[in-house]
Amino acid sequence: MSENNNSLKIPRVKICCIASVEEAKLAIKYGASAIGLISEMPSGPGSISEGLIEEIAATIPPGVSSFLLTSKQDVDSIIDQQKRTKVNTIQLVDKLNQGSHSDLKKALPGISLVQVIHVLGEESIQEAIRISGSVNGILLDTGNPSLKIKELGGTGRVHDWEISRRIVQMIRTPVFLAGGLKAENVVDAVNTVHPFGLDLCNGVRTKGKLDEEKLSSFFSNLKKIN
Repeated sequence: MSENNNSLKIPRVKICCIASVEEAKLAIKYGASAIGLISEMPSGPGSISEGLIEEIAATIPPGVSSFLLTSKQDVDSIIDQQKRTKVNTIQLVDKLNQGSHSDLKKALPGISLVQVIHVLGEESIQEAIRISGSVNGILLDTGNPSLKIKELGGTGRVHDWEISRRIVQMIRTPVFLAGGLKAENVVDAVNTVHPFGLDLCNGVRTKGKLDEEKLSSFFSNLKKIN
């Protein structure tokens, strides 16, 4: 996460909603440079126990990032969760309401922080600019934290890529693009947004299981980026 180049021709790929050691190995086999492990969420697919997250994270080879997706909003709980799961990256899918990104960095040296911004409109641009200097990465997703039952990811919906493109142009922090990505739209997504990385869950799954054929198609199409 030390690079700040958002204009890589072939973005890095994070495969999320990983539910077993076997799924992690399959994703990495096809080219995933990061694995997403989802802890308890108010809604959406893919959440698994912290014990399973720790088990999977322990098998991920050097050079591949292990992302813990957390909906917790207080620094102390997030620190405790990282220490239990032993991941090397924390993905904050909601806003912090107790403590700061700086507090997390001080408590967890060497652990990367990625803040999710749910792209709802023009206000998301200012939010990204404000937060970008405090984290190692920004992840632009489709969700709505303001709903009674929060949507914090895994919606399978595409958001306004024009807003995401403008965010990539305006900040130096690496930007991951998420939300409704699949083999059929990945070339358009990358050519429009030019993100540092891509993040997907539903687009490579069938009936809740990681689909090897969809994985193969996604990575094959990704190589067509010009």
